[in-house]
Amino acid sequence: MNNWDDIRYFLAVTRSGSVSGAAKVLGVNHSTVTRRIQSFEAKHGVELFIRQRDGYEMTEAADTILEQAQQMEEQSQQLSRTLYGRDSRLEGPISLTMTHDMFEYCLAEDLAQFQRKHPGIELNLIVSPGLRNLNSREADLAIRLTQAPPDYLVGHEVAGLQHGIYSSRQRPPDEPLGIVLWRDQEARPDWVAEHFPKASIALRVDNLSSMYAAVRAGFGVARMHCYMPDSLDHDDVIKLPISLPPSDWSVWVLSHTDLRKTRRVQLCRKFLLDRLKEKRGLFEGEQSVS
Repeated sequence: MNNWDDIRYFLAVTRSGSVSGAAKVLGVNHSTVTRRIQSFEAKHGVELFIRQRDGYEMTEAADTILEQAQQMEEQSQQLSRTLYGRDSRLEGPISLTMTHDMFEYCLAEDLAQFQRKHPGIELNLIVSPGLRNLNSREADLAIRLTQAPPDYLVGHEVAGLQHGIYSSRQRPPDEPLGIVLWRDQEARPDWVAEHFPKASIALRVDNLSSMYAAVRAGFGVARMHCYMPDSLDHDDVIKLPISLPPSDWSVWVLSHTDLRKTRRVQLCRKFLLDRLKEKRGLFEGEQSVS
């Protein structure tokens, strides 16, 4: 009978392509991964990986068992979710995932109040721009800006999203206008072509906090979700009187369907829904001041 830990180590090396990468994912040291893989190979008398200079390459034997190993992983995750979903205690850990700006500018104070009210619940925050894997319980609850969440998640759409174009109040009107874009925006977006056709690209960034800081520093104008600049409400950053259509993305609170009966997850989910609904006007741009 195969040890599930052997399968975990095998899958980690398969996905990362290296022992060091697998060690990082599993939270163990390099030698532990090597020892477990060698033990797994010796137990079955096969070689699973060919050691190359740039990583580990799967052998035919490894490729043969990969699908079965993935099925074992899914069964283990489902077992964990089923047991966790029947947990009725108001104590223990809850893992939350959301973006940095959502936590810092919208929910940090609220979650501090939740934790003080329920000291037996330990909150674990995973700051991530993408949707962490709720299927494997990397997180129990996710707050995400998305068009449509995956089918295996249950959730509530809390609010729509509105964009605005923001500028530094101190920007000299006679200086050439710069624009601040996302790093992955290769082409000039429509709002630039329509409203600022002569502007030049001054800076590209990869997160909302940096975009806001760039606007405030005077790099130029930027199109941002209203909730962050409006929550900060700095006098030296203004929203320009330019009307933009609502975003087709929304704010969602999400969890895996198997966790719907976990009492502490239910409690935290309801708390987040209530607090985010109170901030609906912030997300939908109703608090913007030009």
